[in-house]
This record gives sequence, structure tokens and C-alpha cells, in this order.
Amino acid sequence: MDIAKEIYHLNYSHRDEVSPGRALQRPGRRNAQVFMRRRPQDCLSLLEIALVLNTMGCIHSLSCKPKVFRESIAVLDVKASIDSTLTSIDESSSVVLRYRTPHFRASAQVLVPPIAGKDSWRVGWIQACNHMKFYNHYGDLGMSSWELPDLVNGKIPAISDSDGVNYPWYGNTTETCTVTGPTKRDTKFTVSMNDNFYPSVTWAVPVSDSNVPMLTGIHRDQSFTTWLVAINMASDDLVILHTIKWRMKLEIEIKPTLPLGQRAKLQEPFAQEQPQVLDKNEPIPPSALVKPNANDAQVLMWRPKNKPAVVVIPPKRR
Repeated sequence: MDIAKEIYHLNYSHRDEVSPGRALQRPGRRNAQVFMRRRPQDCLSLLEIALVLNTMGCIHSLSCKPKVFRESIAVLDVKASIDSTLTSIDESSSVVLRYRTPHFRASAQVLVPPIAGKDSWRVGWIQACNHMKFYNHYGDLGMSSWELPDLVNGKIPAISDSDGVNYPWYGNTTETCTVTGPTKRDTKFTVSMNDNFYPSVTWAVPVSDSNVPMLTGIHRDQSFTTWLVAINMASDDLVILHTIKWRMKLEIEIKPTLPLGQRAKLQEPFAQEQPQVLDKNEPIPPSALVKPNANDAQVLMWRPKNKPAVVVIPPKRR
């Protein structure tokens, strides 16, 4: 709206209204008073209308801007913990020892504002492994080791811990929620995830034909970063909402000469450190968003004390 033109038009339309047919004559005192009395009111009305319309236009414009929408996605509550239960050990098999660690758990309640148009936003958890030491000791013979070569060699700072199907997401059930526009109201939902270790470790040396139990200890130390993220499914615009750091440490001492059920004993730390929800978000490394994930990239090595290392199980994907 051109306010100056409207005021100009109002001015001359009122002159015509006050003294029709006398455009060349000076209006009389009474008509001039009427003109002067009405003009400020009408101008004020025009200004008020213009300001309201302009304000409405600004609000509408801001609500449609991607940056404003991104900043409007709200996390109402976020929780992260590791169960207080101890790692359990299963010696029921004569071939392998199994153990189950407590669960890491994360949940968040999220509020997504109304979505204009047909945009689609997915909110959920992305996780990456930053560090892994996973050693199974066999006395003086050596040790087997699950390794992530690119992580060990420093080629990447982290590797995806996706389920291997729904990259880059950790999972696609309770772990994510998709909101597709247009929506007229706020959308509130909860996304949650959990993670733990439940491996099997051979009693005997993994490259030996012998079934004699030789396993003497297990050492495991892994660190993870878990992000709560919103991604625009069309543009791939990514918003980090929260960052969580957590770690799982494990020590098991084993006396292989004892009968099954009496060999393994959990060592300190018995309880795990609780996760940290960071005050400041950390960026997601590109390697945490793409294939391969940790399960497909890991390799099992046999590292004898006085001989070259041997690949026992190669990676599924490089």
C-alpha cells in the first residue's frame, strides 16, 4: 500500500466533497474547518490500517522463513541415563561366554510448530561411535580384538552406529517421528532409543582347532555421541537439537580351568558413568551420517604375542 498516494487522494477527495464544483475557489471557513477536522482522523485510520497490514505481512513472512521455522522446533524435555543394573554374565555354553551390559536410554519430548505447505520433517536420534577398545585376552598366547580400522587410523573422527537400514538414524520405530505438512497446530511427540552390548566370546583361541578354554579376560571401553536431530526430508536441512555423550566400560576376569558357571567374575567399574547432556551442541561429522555403520565396518583380529596379526572376520563393508 502506498500511504502517500492514499493521503494525497484523501486530501483532494475531501476538497471536492466540501466544495463541489468550486475547485478553483478557496473553500469557506466552515468548509475548511470540516476539511481540517476530518483529514487527521482519516489519515490516522489509513496509517493504522497500513501498519496492521504491514505487521501481519511481516509475521506471515517470518513464519515461512526456514531459519525461523528451524529455531521454532522446541525440545520440551530430554533425558539420558544408563541403567543401574550390573553387567550379567552367562556361562551356559561350552563354546562361548556371553555377557549383557546395562542399557543406555535416551528420550525427548519435542514440539514441532505448524508446517505450511507439504514440507516433511523427521525428528529422531543419530548415534556415532567415537572410540572403541574391545579386547579378549587368552593368557600368554595373545588376544582377539574387534577393531574399526578407519577410526583406529584416524581417518575419521566417528563412525555411524545406525541400524544399517535407516541411515543416518539409529532406528526407525520409537527412534524417529515424521511430521508432514500442511499442519494447522503444533505437533507434540516423544522419540526414544536404547543401546547395550550382548556379544559372544569364544572360550578357545578363535584361530585354533582346539576347544580347550583359554579365555582369561575381557576389556571393553567404548564412547559414543548421540544427537537429537530434525531433518527436512526434501532439502536435507539439518537441525541439531541436543547432544549427548556416553561411555560403557567393562572388565571381566576369567579363570578358564574352573568349571562352567564359576569361571568369570565382573571387575570394576561395576556401575557405569551416567551420560552427559551437553549445554552446547557438537557438530555431526559427515562419517556419522553415511555408510558403513560400525557393525559392518568392524573386523575381528587375532593378535598373537610373538607373531603377525591375523584377520579372523573381515569387515562386511569398507
